[in-house]
Amino acid sequence: MRTRTAGTSRRTGTVAALAALVLGLTTACGGGDSGGDDADKPKMPDAAANATAEPKDPKDPGQVSEPPALDEQPKTVDPNVKGVGAGGGKELTKAELESAVLATGDVSTFKAGPMDAPPAQGETADNPACAPLTAMINGRPEPEASAAVYRQLVGANTGRPAISEFLTTHGTQGATTLLSRLSDAVKACEGGFKGSGAGSPSTYSAVKRLDTPKAGDGTLAYQVTGDFEGEPVPLVFHVVRVGGTVATFYTANFEGAKTPEIPSILLATQAAKLK
Repeated sequence: MRTRTAGTSRRTGTVAALAALVLGLTTACGGGDSGGDDADKPKMPDAAANATAEPKDPKDPGQVSEPPALDEQPKTVDPNVKGVGAGGGKELTKAELESAVLATGDVSTFKAGPMDAPPAQGETADNPACAPLTAMINGRPEPEASAAVYRQLVGANTGRPAISEFLTTHGTQGATTLLSRLSDAVKACEGGFKGSGAGSPSTYSAVKRLDTPKAGDGTLAYQVTGDFEGEPVPLVFHVVRVGGTVATFYTANFEGAKTPEIPSILLATQAAKLK
């Protein structure tokens, strides 16, 4: 695996454990240049691994957490996208979630692929008020979903991992409670918190709410900043509720402190597929 700079290589190494935790991205980095000692090291997930790769496209900034440039995104939802009827509060089955989750072709600038469900055991926040945040980091939002599906969205042209999505069904009351508790946690945990229980303890130095266009029956966007060896690792979550179903989009910046963006067309299209 090639690296552009020694600094980048060191940085991705420090955040590999975090990336492996978030949403269970545990795919190992390929390549034949690893020494025998690598067997004892944490496997580097695709997102962190590709962050060190040389860009294939000179127009691509090479920052794996960045989706295609926002000015390249469609401005409106494809009229061929049809809803599955979740807007009335219907609690979807897993098969219905599979039909409703974003697929290749729904948004022209992204391709969708499968992603394994995260491990059953994840982090626990040291402050109970921050528990909704670690639940999302674990890829298992609370209240517990009756069904869930997971996808990875990659740039249609570059194929680089960009955004992960998980679609969960809770019933209208449960989904409303989820967003309410999450909103409260963002405010209560602005000064950061610590997580433990999934390998080495994690430190999150700050939490802040982000602006996001309205979609579905409710939206929330926020950033949790990981702190690894004094370097910030921004994790961004955009959440949209349609009836009793919640779509969560996640991305991270493994190369710098800039807040990565999630195109609003993804939220709008997912809301349309659920209604």
